[in-house]
Amino acid sequence: MILVGLGGNLDSAQFGPPRETLTAALAALEGEGVRIVARSGWYRSEPVPRSHQPWFVNAVASVHTAVGAGELLAMMQAVERRFGRLRGERNAARVLDLDLLDFQGEVRQTPSLALPHPRLHQRRFVLAPLAEIAPDWRHPFFQLTAEQLLSRLTDEQPLERLP
Repeated sequence: MILVGLGGNLDSAQFGPPRETLTAALAALEGEGVRIVARSGWYRSEPVPRSHQPWFVNAVASVHTAVGAGELLAMMQAVERRFGRLRGERNAARVLDLDLLDFQGEVRQTPSLALPHPRLHQRRFVLAPLAEIAPDWRHPFFQLTAEQLLSRLTDEQPLERLP
């Protein structure tokens, strides 16, 4: 299973509000040969850490691709750039954020790629949509399912499922 986290909290000049931008980003990945197997519903989440920036729209997708983890990450970052993502200050507001959460259970720590994503087990905005599409997915380090990890989080991270 290959899992991709999607998020954004700024309108895109080309695609509009975050939800439409994220939908277009998935289509762009499909145009690069990435097949979307499943996508969670859309969620609205408070920025982490808390700030005065707009709330995010988030989802998680399960994907299939013939390329390796490094090449997929490079492809995702190229899509982010095409969509106007500017990397600068950490945790800043952004048009598009694509995170490689897990790549077939691979464990890797390099300067450019960490698998699984190092903070996915701490983020309700990742675990809730992940548990929706893959409740039995197991974290490679903790060996807990997405649902188990989600149940361990406090309610300090407001999250709502969008219609």
